[in-house]
Amino acid sequence: MKKVLVPGCVGSAKEKEISSYKTSPLKLSSASNAVKYSEGSDHFIVEDGVVFAGKHLLIDLWGASHLDDINYIRTTLENIVNECNATLLHIHLHQFTENGGISGVALLAESHVSIHTWPERDYAALDVFMCGQVSPAAAVPVLRKAFQPTSLQVKNYKRGITD
Repeated sequence: MKKVLVPGCVGSAKEKEISSYKTSPLKLSSASNAVKYSEGSDHFIVEDGVVFAGKHLLIDLWGASHLDDINYIRTTLENIVNECNATLLHIHLHQFTENGGISGVALLAESHVSIHTWPERDYAALDVFMCGQVSPAAAVPVLRKAFQPTSLQVKNYKRGITD
């Protein structure tokens, strides 16, 4: 038996057990015609009449502090997840050298938050992508408070816009 997240339970930790031996491979040619989604079951967003998969923020921090402190960055990612009302699944961070740059990701039920830092340039690049009923824009004040950048730039994209 293996555990999988139950469809329709984004934002919760509900799991169910399934038998892997009872599943069969899905033919891709037939899948696109056979799959029909009920309204809201796929966690797409409807905003101003536009239907899309999620909001993706690309954030640049310049003149930022604490960019070589792995524990501080972990705490900041946790704070972002909480403020955005997202569901944290796992955080993985890697520091390249002592007092060096850090790259990492907070894996979410709703997608992810990633960070890459260059402390020698006081620069960090972040990517906040979330689907469903969460608030990725809530990450911006958390970042401003945590890293106190002299410049913070945000580009906002709607991913997976349907026709």
